[in-house]
Amino acid sequence: MVWKVYHIPGMPEHEPEHVRPWTAFRRALIRFDAGKIAPEIAIRNTVGFLAALILATAFGSPNAGVVAGIGALNVSYSDSRDPYVIRGRRMLLSSVLCMLSVTLGSLSGHSNISAVSMATLWAFGAGMLVALGTTAGNLGVTTLVTLVVFSARPMPPLEAIETGMLALGGGLLQTLLAIALWPIRPYEPERRIVASLYTALAGMARSPGLPSNAPPLSAQISDARDALTPLGFDHSIESERLVYLLNQAERIRLSFLTLGRLSRRTARIDDGREAARALVQVLQAAALTLESVSRSALEGKPATAIDEFSEAARTFQKTDWGEGRASASKFFAALIRDARQQVDALGGQLRAASGVISQPAALDETREPWQLRFTGRLAKLHANLSLHSTVFRHALRLAVCLGIGDALGRSLSIQRTYWLPMTIAIVLRPDFTTTVSRGVLRLAGTFAGLVLATVLFHFVHTGLAADVILMGVFTFLLRSIGPANYGIFVTALSAMIVLLVATTGVAPKDVIIARAINTAAGGVLALIAYALWPTWEETQVGPALADMIDGYRTYLRAVMGAYIAGASKQLPQIDKRRLQGRRARSNAEASVDRISGEPGISARELNTLNAILVNSHSLAHAAMAMEAALYRTPTAPPRSATLDFAEKVDGTLDAVSTALRHRTPLPDDLPDLRQAHNAILESHVAAADRYQLINVETDRITTSLNTLSEQVDVWFRLRAANRA
Repeated sequence: MVWKVYHIPGMPEHEPEHVRPWTAFRRALIRFDAGKIAPEIAIRNTVGFLAALILATAFGSPNAGVVAGIGALNVSYSDSRDPYVIRGRRMLLSSVLCMLSVTLGSLSGHSNISAVSMATLWAFGAGMLVALGTTAGNLGVTTLVTLVVFSARPMPPLEAIETGMLALGGGLLQTLLAIALWPIRPYEPERRIVASLYTALAGMARSPGLPSNAPPLSAQISDARDALTPLGFDHSIESERLVYLLNQAERIRLSFLTLGRLSRRTARIDDGREAARALVQVLQAAALTLESVSRSALEGKPATAIDEFSEAARTFQKTDWGEGRASASKFFAALIRDARQQVDALGGQLRAASGVISQPAALDETREPWQLRFTGRLAKLHANLSLHSTVFRHALRLAVCLGIGDALGRSLSIQRTYWLPMTIAIVLRPDFTTTVSRGVLRLAGTFAGLVLATVLFHFVHTGLAADVILMGVFTFLLRSIGPANYGIFVTALSAMIVLLVATTGVAPKDVIIARAINTAAGGVLALIAYALWPTWEETQVGPALADMIDGYRTYLRAVMGAYIAGASKQLPQIDKRRLQGRRARSNAEASVDRISGEPGISARELNTLNAILVNSHSLAHAAMAMEAALYRTPTAPPRSATLDFAEKVDGTLDAVSTALRHRTPLPDDLPDLRQAHNAILESHVAAADRYQLINVETDRITTSLNTLSEQVDVWFRLRAANRA
């Protein structure tokens, strides 16, 4: 959805509870995600589609042109701004799967039994691919649609293979266009990703965010890390520079989070307002440096804006903020000391990032062998082979519904009934809101596209050349603006398909009527199937939140372990745990997002789930602040009270996770975190930088975790009351 999970803009507190699902559904219908518009991708996809269509038609026939065009169009959905190696590998896989779906569909179409069986099995596999992520799920749906379409065109084995090769040719042509600049500008996508990340870091420096918000740039750093993973075996100078910049970005982000926290806390103290303003100036100067690094990464030129930061940092470090006066509190003195260390560390990070273009650093190899990644994906699929899994239920529902739809279509006497199961494959999704919104948009977009195609064909059709131009226009629209809104995508696609089929000599009137009838039947059947066996997000939100809590628990455990064993020994483990926690949080936010659109979810339940997320954000901020201090402060042995506190926090997080996962109440004997924190304050150990930081952050952890536990208990009681 388009709003933050902890707040729904425009929705007053007194809004009736029954309005929320409708509001969520309405927003899903009208959502327009401008960030997904990529005109350069749309242009090359349009060129690839038209080139495949024209070349195959010129050397073969209109039917061959349609097949090659379909292959190019299907593979275009796998195109992206990712690095060339990721983009090319994904599009090659899509091309091969498109060829297989065309060939197997054509071979299975000789018998209704074989066609329905093949479509049902493929539908189950496509549904299970959702477990591997959105990209894999979309690829499964695309190939399923292709198989259904070509099963309506039974062919002899040799002709089926030739048709599959035509689709493969169209896909390969599209792939070549997508990676055409690889030999000329081999690291261009990676440079853009890193440059965009540093520009976003500059924005973060100007507005570090609040503790109640999720740590900023988490998703962007995760995406950048995934995108640059293939560089793990590339030891070129350019590769090492980009990976080093990515690693520094994570450290700079931690420093910004900590400096933002310190500036807010310092500003609350009367004597600290000037120091807080000076910290803001340091962050503003850091933003200028990061923008320079961004340009440097994109253009390959040295960064030049480090002087402004150096001057602001020098001013802050040399100014006496009064922390040494007898009247100054120990807390204020600790804040200034922490701030000086963080500014000094940030300076080193910015200097390293600014100078990396002219002097590369060693590459940090964290890429897993492909065997481990492959077995990991198999393990994930195997783990979802259970009726308790949303993915498995979706795959089973999709397979049964599509099989019924395909069999029903083949028993009818109307034309082009493959659009009926094709619509089922496109509409059915694992969650309620997406399924219903897609169903509505699919029907509305189809009819709008058909009307548009009818009007254009009637007034603009002057021959094959005009039809090809119109198809190019619609291809550009569906690949550029289509990703921003599904209704626009369907409208453009429906109009383009009518024109595409018309090039084979079929009258548009027959295509329009058949598509309208079958799309309506398929959409209605998909919605009925979901209504008969729904997958409600309320059964999944608890485990998703539990995974997030477990991720934070292991991350915090790794950070505390570094205080005991030393940061250098624990750094790889901390990075890994932070990344796992970040991804688990993203999944939890998406789950709470989806549940907001389901009927039967009260406003109080939704507010409680959002409160759980908000307090988990505060917990994450505290853990990240403790990690940031690991590399800045002198080694100091942990106090026994701190170790006892860490053990009790671990036990509390375990109890909260168990309650969320199994939907059971929290135990009555949770550890007393406030008492454990007070024991830390009463340790009376001589002041040390780490001790002061631990005192502050353990207080924050205590508050957030106590509130989090209360909200989990409230959520459990609300669920029990609403379902009694």
